[in-house]
Amino acid sequence: MTWGEQTAPEDGWRQIDTALAHGINLIDTAEMYPTNPMRAETSGDTERVIGNWPSIKKRRDELIIATKVTGEGHKFVREGAPISASTIQSAVENSLRAMNTDYIDIYQLHWPNRGSYMFRKNWQYDPTGQDSAAFYDHVDEVLDQMDELVKAGKIRYFGLSNESAWGTYVCLGAGSQGAKPATCGKYPE
Repeated sequence: MTWGEQTAPEDGWRQIDTALAHGINLIDTAEMYPTNPMRAETSGDTERVIGNWPSIKKRRDELIIATKVTGEGHKFVREGAPISASTIQSAVENSLRAMNTDYIDIYQLHWPNRGSYMFRKNWQYDPTGQDSAAFYDHVDEVLDQMDELVKAGKIRYFGLSNESAWGTYVCLGAGSQGAKPATCGKYPE
C-alpha cells in the first residue's frame, strides 16, 4: 500500500523479485493504494507499479495477485461511489489494465457499503439503524456480478476484506446456497 508514494516503483519491483526468490508469491493490494497519504495524484499507483514490473508478463503465473474494490466515500476513486455491480465491473477493468494482467486471482470488497468498525471515518458506526433488506439485495447483486466475472475469467476467486462477522455470515450463506441463507426462512438478524 506504499508503492507509488513512499516506495519508488523500482524498489517495489525489487521487493517482488526478492519475495519470489524466497518463496513468497502473494501480492495483496487495492485499487485505492497507496494510502499514506491518500492523494488524487497517486491513487491507483500501487497497482500500476505491479503492472509496470518488468517481469509481469513472463512471471505472472508465479504470482497470486489479490486486489480490492474500494468502498464508499473515497472521492479519489470513482468519485466516492459505493460498491455495486457497475462499480465492481469498472474497478475490475481498471485494475486489470493497471496491473497489466488478464486475470485477478482474488478480488475482494474492501469494506461494506453499510459501514463498519474499521477506518477512522467509521469509529462511531452503529449497525442498529441499518437497512438489512437493502444489504441483502446488495449481497445478491454483488454475488451475481462476481459470478459473472469468474465465468468470464477476469477473476478466479472473490472475498471480503474488513467485514463484520455478521456480514461475512450473510455473504457466505448467500454464496453457498445460491440464495439467501436459511435461518428461520430469512436472513439472520
